[in-house]
Amino acid sequence: MISPVRRKLAVLPLVLLPFATVAACGGENTKTDCNLNACTITFDRGVDASASILGIKAELVSVQGNNVTMKVGGQQITVPVGEAEQSDGFDVQVQSVTKDNVVVKISNSG
Repeated sequence: MISPVRRKLAVLPLVLLPFATVAACGGENTKTDCNLNACTITFDRGVDASASILGIKAELVSVQGNNVTMKVGGQQITVPVGEAEQSDGFDVQVQSVTKDNVVVKISNSG
């Protein structure tokens, strides 16, 4: 029979897992809002901007008109505003582009 203390200690990592995953989001010149399956990243424009999210690195490379070029997990892709592309097993959707920032949602495609 498993003691109540051992049972609680065994369950504790599972309870804390969602917090560790959300806390793992962050970056340089970005703001992130993450859950277990997706992150919304607001990249600052005109500076080197990147974020480590969902176990990968996402970098803003350039913006030309309505096309956003990014590196996601080391793979470079170009995504038009309002559309989505796949990169390294993730769906990458550009939600908006302004003169100050770019908002992108990256989610697990599986």
